[in-house]
Amino acid sequence: MTSIGKEPFGSHDGKTVDLYTLTSTEGATVKISSYGGIITSWTAPDRSGKQADVVLGFKNLAGYTNPAYLATGPYFGALIGRYGNRIGGARFSLNGVEYQLAANDGPNNLHGGPKGFDKRIWDGADEAVGDDAALTLEYVSPAGEEGFPGKLSTTVVYTLQSGGVLRIDYSATTDKTTIVNLTQHTYFNLAGEGNGDILGTELELNASRFTPVDANLIATGELRSVEGTPFDFRRATAIGARISQKDQQLGYGHGYDHNFVIDRGSEMGLVWAARAYEPVSGRLLEVLTTEPGVQFYSGNFLDGSLVGKSGKPYTHRSGFCLETQHYPDSPNKPGFPSVTLERGETYATTTVFKFSVR
Repeated sequence: MTSIGKEPFGSHDGKTVDLYTLTSTEGATVKISSYGGIITSWTAPDRSGKQADVVLGFKNLAGYTNPAYLATGPYFGALIGRYGNRIGGARFSLNGVEYQLAANDGPNNLHGGPKGFDKRIWDGADEAVGDDAALTLEYVSPAGEEGFPGKLSTTVVYTLQSGGVLRIDYSATTDKTTIVNLTQHTYFNLAGEGNGDILGTELELNASRFTPVDANLIATGELRSVEGTPFDFRRATAIGARISQKDQQLGYGHGYDHNFVIDRGSEMGLVWAARAYEPVSGRLLEVLTTEPGVQFYSGNFLDGSLVGKSGKPYTHRSGFCLETQHYPDSPNKPGFPSVTLERGETYATTTVFKFSVR
């Protein structure tokens, strides 16, 4: 039976933090913290029906708030905003006004700044209806927070459905022209969190182009064909098959840390963006989205210094991310899809993650 429950997860900045557990009719669970909207745990069955937690994270709130973790900045499981990915030079112009942001990634702004949505406490409301368990999270970002213009009122709804489906609906409104690009930063290991690296996982991306970056990991503005490059995942390919090839883009990213342009064609609404298959467990993860891009990150900066829920260190490339999004540095790239949100408009996107077995 579908259910949703709430328990204390600690406190932060003098505020109570809750942990919500969404349970599907099949017994899969997703745990989400009101701190950062973080998916702390997510179970999925293997081909024999055995459930395992397949996302990286910590057992308690202290894991996400301790200085050692924050200094490394992996953003395990978090909601990202106001702007997912990088903004070059930590600045952008809007209606002739230049806005200076914090440079928290070399010269760039990353994932909304030092205290983005991933470090805020969201207001939560839970509901179970039929086969669905839904958690609604709300956060109001005041004008000027982290340097961004306008007050942004944001709602994110996590809905766990039958059949191994987690749907995420994002919406936002503003009182002044601003920019917004929300995403979800969960790290997956389909063999089970803490269970080795992800290099044998087979990845398929619905993308014939990607956005190459410069030495500072800022998109150049080019939409480059994946043909004949290590970035061609149009057919399922092991993540590790070409990750060590001599390639300038792989060198800049220390592996894969790039936005892929989804081959949407004339289709509107949800289209498939990615599939990841772990051949030993048989777990298959499919990602569908209304967004134009997906950032594939292969966990290049995990180094074993962080120890996860199972007591095992998160070593190099022991998790991967599929962050559905608009393109990085879009405010400074007129040729990219717009991330501008006007007063009176509603920002609305949806991403669906679906687990099955093969």
